[in-house]
Amino acid sequence: MAMLGTILTVVGGIGMLIFAVQMLIMAFKTSIGWGLASLFIPFVLFVYAFKNWGACKTPFMRWLGSFVVWAVGFGITMFGVASTAMSTPVQ
Repeated sequence: MAMLGTILTVVGGIGMLIFAVQMLIMAFKTSIGWGLASLFIPFVLFVYAFKNWGACKTPFMRWLGSFVVWAVGFGITMFGVASTAMSTPVQ
């Protein structure tokens, strides 16, 4: 069970990275200020995405889908680790 969760976590994380970079490229194309702010200030990329929803809708929704895959995978991994720890006798 933990292996499936780990795979989902890795796949979701890679997807989140790819789509965040796509939105970051869009921010730099808009202006250098938006790009630098999105790169160095937390959550500015999301502000940019909502402010420019028409252009950023597709990569943002894909990022959100990847986040869901990552969160489910993380939950499955933690459940697998916890259930393994609970079933192992203490010596």
